[in-house]
Amino acid sequence: MRWQGRRQSGNVEDRRGSSRGGLVAGGGIGAIVIAVIIYFLGGDPSQVLDMQQQTGQQQQMSPEQQAAEAAADSLVRVVLAETEDVWNKQFAQMNQQYQEPKLVLFSGMVQSACGGASAASGPFYCPADHQVYIDLSFYDELQNKLNAPGDFAMAYVVAHEVGHHVQNLLGISEKVQAQRSRLSEAEYNKLSVKLELQADFFAGLWAHHTSKLQNVIEPGDIEEALNAANAIGDDRLQKQSRGYVVPDAFTHGTSAQRMYWFKKGFETGDIRQGDTFNSAQ
Repeated sequence: MRWQGRRQSGNVEDRRGSSRGGLVAGGGIGAIVIAVIIYFLGGDPSQVLDMQQQTGQQQQMSPEQQAAEAAADSLVRVVLAETEDVWNKQFAQMNQQYQEPKLVLFSGMVQSACGGASAASGPFYCPADHQVYIDLSFYDELQNKLNAPGDFAMAYVVAHEVGHHVQNLLGISEKVQAQRSRLSEAEYNKLSVKLELQADFFAGLWAHHTSKLQNVIEPGDIEEALNAANAIGDDRLQKQSRGYVVPDAFTHGTSAQRMYWFKKGFETGDIRQGDTFNSAQ
């Protein structure tokens, strides 16, 4: 993916622990004192202590690890900017105004309007605050644990989460959520799968249009995205973790389904072709 030197989005909030936060720069007892003061003022001291812990973790990174994380940081900022270009244009064609999401970089743990989450849960989108959350260590996990290397594999992940933001703006997520109390867990899981597959379609649609607008896609990039979609299919992940597959517990779709819908989005570039809720596929 030709991403170096391109525009980086300004809609990024960096919550990784570092000295630029100011308050925890001194570390040690200073952070504890500040946390106590925040507690008595009615705030949440855990955020300060988390930042202190993260700062220590970052300081222990090798120069190679720091360089790799800096590259991943720049990559996701560029990809976010590319999604802004594509979806602003798509929404304008629908006579709507696209509201650009914010991307939050975190390390280890993070608090969102949807609750707390850890890096182990992977990248996610919170519809309550219109924000995408990513721990950059997921880039390393894609390459080394899921066997899905490549810059475009990570780009696909960012575009997928932005796809959830698009669903939120279009009212699709709300309609699915409204069904939660009316359906069994297995039935609701099927709706969740369709929601995830549509986000995969939107990621493919982004790839289709960004390749025309910006000429960022290189030979092999789409294969990297398809490989990533294959690596994080419910059936494959369940097989790896449990040794067997439970279809009723699927919430994101099989590897084949995820690859199919990303590829359909990339090949058509037509948002009207992404109705996963009424498709037989």
